[in-house]
Amino acid sequence: MKILLTGGAGFIGRWVAKRLLDEGHQLWILDNLSNGREDNLKEFREHPGFMQFINRSILDEAFLEDLFRQHGFEICYHLAASINVQDSIDDPRTTFNNDTLGTFFILEQCREHRTRVVFMSTCMVYDRCTDKEGITELHPIKPASPYAGAKVAAENMVLSYYFAYGLPTVVIRPFNTYGPFQKTGGEGGVVAIFINNYLSGKDLNIYGEGTQTRDLLYVEDCARFVVAAGFSDAVNGEIVNAGLGWDISINDLALLIAGDKARIRHIEHIHPQSEIQKLLCNSDKARRLLQWKPEVSLEEGIARTTEWIRSGGLT
Repeated sequence: MKILLTGGAGFIGRWVAKRLLDEGHQLWILDNLSNGREDNLKEFREHPGFMQFINRSILDEAFLEDLFRQHGFEICYHLAASINVQDSIDDPRTTFNNDTLGTFFILEQCREHRTRVVFMSTCMVYDRCTDKEGITELHPIKPASPYAGAKVAAENMVLSYYFAYGLPTVVIRPFNTYGPFQKTGGEGGVVAIFINNYLSGKDLNIYGEGTQTRDLLYVEDCARFVVAAGFSDAVNGEIVNAGLGWDISINDLALLIAGDKARIRHIEHIHPQSEIQKLLCNSDKARRLLQWKPEVSLEEGIARTTEWIRSGGLT
């Protein structure tokens, strides 16, 4: 199939691209490299299905019109977004424009060309988990940051195009994803940062008390979920979660990686008002509608990520 992947040079996008190419599709990647890296895609350059990398913004509406008119995409995986919570607090306009307005521009082209839409949202839209069975798609939302607020607004637009126009769309909410190709610096995820600091002989810094928990999903499991959502009519007009189904406190995660409490220290939280104290995913809907379930344990995922960083993975 002819597929457009926005944000495809990013961490998750890179793995989604790999899976789509492995499955034999024709792939165009659109990414302005504000979060992604073109180097993430270098191994795909000679793949016969890799049609084009385009360094442009989804906010360029005239360009999007030309792009869709030229290629007639059958599926659009829309992953492009501003993703940093603190950045959204410091500069909400940029996050709103990229995550909400940009999604609207994508939707308009998909409506015009009857292109199926898979919209990447986030578990950060949820309120804290209070149920031992985990967070389902019916769990209350609490947009505690402009990032989460922009994603909720975009989610509602995506679903409205299904109900108003019959456009096949789905909103996916992967939980905290980690693995090779995730940045190991300040813009990276907690697992990559902790591993990199551990390997570099640095302390592992934890915001706040470290009792907050996360459900950590290995990136190849996440990519399988993302891709599957584009090939199933069963999820049209739906919101679907994906996670490991097991949460761990940040304190325990740091200890699992460092193996030494002396290497761990707590620092003042930079955005305590936007912290979600407990995140635990219930993926029953993904299992039922997509026959998806995670395959990589946290311990195995951390081992794979550690090996990638140790062998010179990008920082």
